Order: sequence, then structure tokens, then C-alpha cells
Amino acid sequence: MRDNRTGQSYDVPILDGTIKASDIGQIKADDETPGLAVYDPGFVNTASCRSAVTFIDGDKGILEYRGYPIEQLAEKSNFLEVSYLLIHGDLPTKEQYDAWVHEITYHTFVHENVRDFMEGFRYDAHPMGMLLASVGALSTFYPESRNISDSDNRHMQIVRLIAKMPTLGAWSFRHAQGKPYVYPDNDLSYTENFLGMLFKMSERKFEADPRLVKALDVLFILHADHEQNCSTNAVRSVGSSQVDPYSATAAGIAALYGPLHGGANESVLRMLRRIGSVDKIPEFIDGVKNGKEKLMGFGHRVYKNFDPRAKIIKKACDDVFEVTGVNPLLEIAQELEKIALEDEYFIKRKLYPNVDFYSGLIYEALQFPPEMFTVLFAIGRTPGWLAQWHELVQDKEQKIARPKQIYTGERTRDFVPASERWA
Repeated sequence: MRDNRTGQSYDVPILDGTIKASDIGQIKADDETPGLAVYDPGFVNTASCRSAVTFIDGDKGILEYRGYPIEQLAEKSNFLEVSYLLIHGDLPTKEQYDAWVHEITYHTFVHENVRDFMEGFRYDAHPMGMLLASVGALSTFYPESRNISDSDNRHMQIVRLIAKMPTLGAWSFRHAQGKPYVYPDNDLSYTENFLGMLFKMSERKFEADPRLVKALDVLFILHADHEQNCSTNAVRSVGSSQVDPYSATAAGIAALYGPLHGGANESVLRMLRRIGSVDKIPEFIDGVKNGKEKLMGFGHRVYKNFDPRAKIIKKACDDVFEVTGVNPLLEIAQELEKIALEDEYFIKRKLYPNVDFYSGLIYEALQFPPEMFTVLFAIGRTPGWLAQWHELVQDKEQKIARPKQIYTGERTRDFVPASERWA
């Protein structure tokens, strides 16, 4: 690299397609000034870690968990097996899988004080806010979770959190509806149990349609991890202080709460309702091109081809609507997708449907209100957050997060006492 201020050249090694920020720091105009730093709002071209959890090739539309294509995992696996894969790095043996499922099933119950805590929220509390607070509160119930250097202890906290997330999420849903909380039924599978805690009323035993169970399980798999997105970066950043995993995960939930991250599928539903009917789509498309409308659910910061999760979710739509009946917004969504994929304006800008385009339709068909969408996202994303956290605490290269800033304020001002300023 050549510094055009001084004409001096520097040798900066390139490794894995990156250069170290510390190597750039050696480039100085003179000995009195600090070395160069990188200004990168939003980390659009900065790698903050080395990770073996998730691989994405946005140009080719590839998503892999631990090297396994998302298409194969969604078709042939289940959420708890994928969770094991993300945490441990390999698919489990039969014995490992059975032990993993048993552990998570055993830990689905939460302390009764957590129930009391959640019942203290207002009747109209947002389910995501309740989930955020209750997950953070779990750290007080398991103070030993602060001992993150103990591998057995880390494993126990990971199991507990994956197990308890559906319980906390379902209770936040029931709270908003004014319905009694339903305790876990450990005779049911992970996803079926979650549906039971959501929708069980007076029936003796809750039985969900297997097609709905499979569809929700697939959605959990598709959301399980997605590289260094906003919420994962939050988990890693907070986790770098060596805090317990509950607090770090609460940071991820807080990040996911934001409309730019977890609320995109709700925005798709609002858009489809605003369009109203198929015959109004051309008018809407013109509005998008003229900057008067926003096309939600299309395009992705990472994927420049297509979002591989979108194709899988579209298939899950068929299974769900076979049970629930077709969502009236589906016809609008399908026609909008068809037109956008054929229009040169959108093709040129690589605006392809993403995972949020159809997921909101499925959630609505399952009778979830929009405020529950991010809770479902958080339950699915928990094993990914924990896999990233687990990787972080074992990474010798990691340090406490402390990015640089470019100071833009005033300097060396003289303080004037109040008696003079106010005279």
C-alpha cells in the first residue's frame, strides 16, 4: 500500500481476502499523528471474527450451516437436530441426538417466579418486550451461568435457553390474549409442544396437524442462523465482555426487536393489504419505480441473486394453506412476485423475494398477530446466537468489542462558571 500523503509504501499481508486493521494502523503521516483506521458504518465491509458456523455466498444464493446446504437441512432434518449441528459442529449420532432431545425436553419448564414476573406486565405489553425481559431475568435464576470458562456449565446454559425459549414465547402470547399460561407437555415434540402452549384450551391433550408442525419446524430451521447479522453482532459484542449467555442473548433479542431487522415480514403484510387487490398491482409497481412506494420483502443486503430460504418458505406455504385455507393476500403476493421477477427495473437491481416475503403469510395463517412474528424469529434464532456466543468465548483472538470513532465535536473549550454565564 502506498500512502499518497508521504509517498511511503507499506507491505500489508492479505489473508482470506482480508487485511488486518492493525496492519493499516502502521501507516502514519508522521510520528506525531495516529495511524490510519477504517471508517465503516454498519460494518458493510469489515470482518469482526472468524467463524465456522454459517457460510453465505450472496452472489450465488448459497446458505450453509456447518457446511450443510439449507435446502437439505430443511427437507431432511428437524430443528433440534439442526440446533445440535450449530452448537457442536457436526450432526449427532443416534445416542447423542436422543440425549440432546431428552435434555432440552427436560428443561422446558421455568421457575414459578418467572411466571409471576411475566404476569406483572401490563395487559397490552408487547410479546417481544416480555421475551426480552424474561430472558435477561434468567441470568438471576442461574447465577452459575457467569462461569463461562467451564465447558459443562456452558453446555447446561445452552440447553436451558433453547428449551425455555418456546415456553417464554408462548406465555408472552397468552398474556397478550388474557389467557391462562399453558405448561409444557413433554410428551410432545419441541415444535408441537410450542404450538400446544400457544393454542391449547380445554382439550385434554393438544394435537397439532403434522403439516403445521413441519412447516413451523422448517421456519425455525431457516431462521436458526444467518452469519453476522445485526442481532448476532449484538450477541457477540455484548458477549465479548464475558457476560453470561442469557444477558448476551437478551441483547440479540433487543436488536431483533427493531423494525429494520425482525419486523420485515410484518411490513410485507402491511404492503399487501395496502395494495388490496391484484388489479392494483401495476399502479403499485409504478409507485415503487417513482419512489412513492416501498417494495417490502424483496432484495437483501447479503443476497444479490436470490434468498435460498425464500424458495423453501414458498413450499411451506402450500402445506400450511392446505390446512388453514388460502390467505386472501396470497394471490396478491404471487402476482406481485411474478411481475417483479419479469420487470427489468427489479431484475437490474437484483430485487428478488427474500425470506420475509412469504413467512408473514404463514404466520398469519397460523393465527399469530404481527407482534408475535419477531418472537417466532427469536425462538428459531436462539441456537444460532448460542453457537456464535459459544464460538466467541473459545476464540483466543477475540477481545472486548471497542470500535474506534471519528470525533466531530468541539475541542479545548474553556469552562465558564454559571455565575458568569447567567449574569
